[in-house]
Parts: sequence; C-alpha cells; structure tokens
Amino acid sequence: MFRSKIRIHTCRIILLTSLVWLLVDVAILTLYSDCFGDGCNKKTTNQNTIIELEKLGGKKAAIAAGLQSDNAADDENVEENIIVEPDVGEEGLNLPPYPKSKLKRWAPVPSIKPQGELPGEMGKAVNIPIEQEKIMLDKFQENQFNLMASDMISFNRSLTDVRFEKCKDKPYPKLLPTTSVVIVFHNEAWSTLIRTIWSTINRSPRPLLKEIIIVDDASEKEHLGKKLEEYIKTLPVSTRLFRTENRSGLIRARLLGAKHVKGDVITFLDAHCECTEGWLEPLLARIVEDRTTVVCPIIDVISDTTFEYIQASDMTWGGFNWKLNFRWYRVPEREMARRGGDRTAPLRTPTMAGGLFAIDREYFYKIGSYDEGMDIWGGENLEMSFRVWQCGGRLEIVPCSHVGHVFRDKSPYSFPGGVQNVVLHNAARVAEVWMDEWGEFYYAMNPGALNVPVGDVSERKALRERLKCKSFRWYLENIYPESQMPLDYYYLGEIRNAETSNCVRVHQTQAVMCGSPCYERVTSRAANSGSCRWTSSGRPAEPASENHTSLPYR
Repeated sequence: MFRSKIRIHTCRIILLTSLVWLLVDVAILTLYSDCFGDGCNKKTTNQNTIIELEKLGGKKAAIAAGLQSDNAADDENVEENIIVEPDVGEEGLNLPPYPKSKLKRWAPVPSIKPQGELPGEMGKAVNIPIEQEKIMLDKFQENQFNLMASDMISFNRSLTDVRFEKCKDKPYPKLLPTTSVVIVFHNEAWSTLIRTIWSTINRSPRPLLKEIIIVDDASEKEHLGKKLEEYIKTLPVSTRLFRTENRSGLIRARLLGAKHVKGDVITFLDAHCECTEGWLEPLLARIVEDRTTVVCPIIDVISDTTFEYIQASDMTWGGFNWKLNFRWYRVPEREMARRGGDRTAPLRTPTMAGGLFAIDREYFYKIGSYDEGMDIWGGENLEMSFRVWQCGGRLEIVPCSHVGHVFRDKSPYSFPGGVQNVVLHNAARVAEVWMDEWGEFYYAMNPGALNVPVGDVSERKALRERLKCKSFRWYLENIYPESQMPLDYYYLGEIRNAETSNCVRVHQTQAVMCGSPCYERVTSRAANSGSCRWTSSGRPAEPASENHTSLPYR
C-alpha cells in the first residue's frame, strides 16, 4: 500500500510538471504565433528573417537580422509558374480580388541621406576633368554611356524627391501584394547593374519586395560571372540569378525570369535604372484595385554623359507612328478632362515604352505573356499594349511613381540576324495578329517587311480569339483616336499620272509637290482596287489593272 501511494504521488508530480510545461509552451507559441492579435496575416516587424539566395548552382541561406520582411522561403515548392486556361467574360478576363491572406502590411521607406560631397549625390551631374576625357571617351564605347562617371557614383546614391507634393501625402491601401522585380542584362556595366539592384532594395518597402530576379542573357564580361554570383549572396533581399545558354534577347530572357517569380506582381526593370522614393506603392495600389491593370512609372532621364537625374514630363503618353515605332506624344485635353485636371491621377496611355512596368503575375500569363515568336528586342511593347487594351485590360502611367533610366543614343549590342530584320520581323507579327486591315499601313510604310519571314502566328491569333479581344478599329476609336492612322480610307498608295507614269511626291524640305518615278506599291480597301491616277489634262484616268498595282500584303 505504501508503494502504491508513492506511485500515485509520483504520477501526480509528473502530470503537474507536464501541465506546467504545456502552459509555458502555449504562452510562447501564442506570443510568437502569426495567428495572434490582428490575425494570421500579421508578422512582427523586427523578427529575424532567413533570406534565401538561390542560384542555378544550388541554394544558399543567410540570416539577416532586423528586417521587416516576412518573405522567407515560404513557398519552396514554387519552381515554375504554370499557365492556366483563362476565365473570359464579356468584358475580358475575370480575375478575383487578392485574398487578404496574400496581402502585406507595409510602411514607407526612409529617405536616403546625401553622403557628403560624393560624386552624383542628389542626382547631380558628374563632370570628368578635361585631362581624362580621352579615357572617358574610350570607355564610353563599351556601353554607350559614360562608364567613368557611373563608376564614380555610389551604389546607394541619394536622389531628389521629384514627386508632386500631392503624391507625397496620397493615401494608399495598408495591404498590398508582393512583387518580384525581374532585371535582364547582357554585358551590363557593373556599376549600373548593382546601382539598379540597390536602388530597388533601398526604396522598396521590404514586406512588398518578395525577391529580385536577375537574368544574364549570355554575357561575356568577366565581372558578370563568379563575381556577381558571390556578390548577390551578400544582399539583404532574396536575389536569384539565372543565365541563358545562348543569346536569347530581352523577350525570351524576361520569360525565363518570369517563369520563376514567386511574388504576386511581376515588375520588369531595365539593368540601368534608379528607383526613387515612393516608386513602388503607387504601382501596386493600382493593381490591387484591378488586377487587369498594367502600370508604368514616369520614366525619368539619367543622362548618358553625366548621369544627372533629370525629371521627365508628366504631360506625355505613349503612342506610335505608321512604322510602328513607339513615340512620346503630348497628352490630349480629353484625357486631362477625364482625370478632372488632377495631374497625380493615373494616366490611361495607348501604349507603353515597355522597359519598366508592373503586371499581376497571373494576369501576365492568362493574357499571353510575351509573343515567343518575336526575336531579341523591339515591338514587344506595342504588342502587349494592343493586347491589354483590346482584350479588356487597362494600361496606365502612374505619375506618382518615378524611375530613372539611362537613355542611350544607340545600342552597344549586336542583334543576331541584324537590327533591321529583327525590328521588321517583330513589328510584322504585331500587324498580322492585332491590327486587322490597318496592318496594311505598316507594310506600305515598310515594304522591306514583305521580305522578312513573319513565322507562324496561328497560336497568337488563337489567343486573340480565345480571349474574345476587340478589333483594332475599336482600339482606334476608343483608346487612341489621336492616332495618325485614319479610321476610314479609300486608297493607300501612290497617285499616278497615266501619261508620264510619274507619281506625286512631296518635297520634304521645300513643302512642294512634284512628279517622280512611282514605287508601284498600292493597296485599296475599295471595291475596285487599283492606283489613283490622273492625266496631264487633270482628268482622272481609268483604274490601273490589278496586275499592275496590287501589293501582296500578308
């Protein structure tokens, strides 16, 4: 009996001790659990965060203390984004709002203070001494910008706040989606690439910056090899590097980067940019409101000669000419009226420049990502612009978001197949798929495109059909009525004198009309196709035969 009492007493002690430790465990778990206070979405802002650094050669991890990010390796299983069949309604793609559990709380990022009198601080110009000009000019040829000036500037240089005052106080949602920033480069200078990365890190709210993905498009520079791999291990944000085996071009390299994105929004940047204070929140705020909105910052100018940061105008938007070249044009009064005269309100732009923009990850794939039949670079921005508008989306420039970009007079890179052929090929694919009968203008202005293979566009045309996209006429009438392309025309081509066989020409410098040999390239949307001709007496001549005047448009 005595032993039985001892056993009972011992059991009570064990049970009591276990209960005490259980209560202690519960208290600790409650204190540090995500499901406490504001709910399962809340994270402590000062928790230590494991930052995952992934590269093709394997995975590395580093401990970073005091960061606000809760973007640790929480989705290890996400390796590639999968394209799913889109849900298309009468007005285009249907995307539900983000679940609240996917949105993150954020706080504005403190301004970067000037570092004394270092070169380029506050976005000031860097002037090279005259005795070093020859060295500067020699280095200029490497990247087609002043590499010497760039190398003198800090990776973390300060910039002036170029936003409107109203932008600084504009309220944004407290919960926003995360973004992955994708940067593609080919033989990029070290200083411009690293400054792009650091400006992204320094001026982005950490909870919103899921990761940075950099894609090396077959670079040959030594500093972009092992040195870069080692450097990104030291960064305080998850940074992954992918490399193409062969030169693929911007379009396919971006697709490679996008395939590995983990953030809810993909933000594409060029490799020679500088993000400014408050650049990210306005973009994400537009997307969280409508996931089919594609947004661009105002693209400020970083001088290619002095690296001075120059504020760009907020009164221009994207358009295009008959050759399908992207151009900046003045914002029309009708768009200013739609915005109620508020220059901080998002600007609906017909096209985008294409180098810098943000798009919902799921929407990016459902609407067709990029046209993989396009080569290297060029035309992909117009293709996506037409596709977004015609298929029910919206394209905006957000004036409260500013990102600087080094604009160069010419590209330092070679284009496999030649620049002209690549540009003509890409633009012809745009005309074939999205422009309907207005594609005739492109071929009329670029007859050389008739000799460039367009490739198979059946898949892209099927995409347009599947998404129930609107016509190009709808685009011209509703989105870009200011376009140079007429809505209705009878003839497109030459006015021929039937007696002399000369055609009307306008002298470009003297603004006078004269006659000269005809190109014999004419197209018509009228019932009786042919060239528009006149006789020396001024009377219209009979239409020329179809064999003589028709232009074999694709």
